[in-house]
Amino acid sequence: MLTPKYPTPDTAPTPTMAQPSTATPQVPAPQTSPAPVAPVSNRPTVQLTPGSALALAAGGGAVVLVVGAVLVSLLLAVAITGVSVAVVAVVLRLLVKDLNNHR
Repeated sequence: MLTPKYPTPDTAPTPTMAQPSTATPQVPAPQTSPAPVAPVSNRPTVQLTPGSALALAAGGGAVVLVVGAVLVSLLLAVAITGVSVAVVAVVLRLLVKDLNNHR
């Protein structure tokens, strides 16, 4: 399967300091970098009031109703076309049968 390929981690050596000659060795504290700060956006924040939330919900409902009506009308058009083609096929079959009987 597909496996992600991660870049190799940065393995730069840490600078070493001269160790004092004591009986207990001192372990240097791990270096931590500060967390990245997200950039501040200059765009204003959008605040939804109850009226605007209601208008947004009504607009979404209207879109759903319009799309549903269009899809139902397309399905109805396909069904009517199929029925009319079937009726034409039956009529043509009867006409061809009648034509063969009169010969």
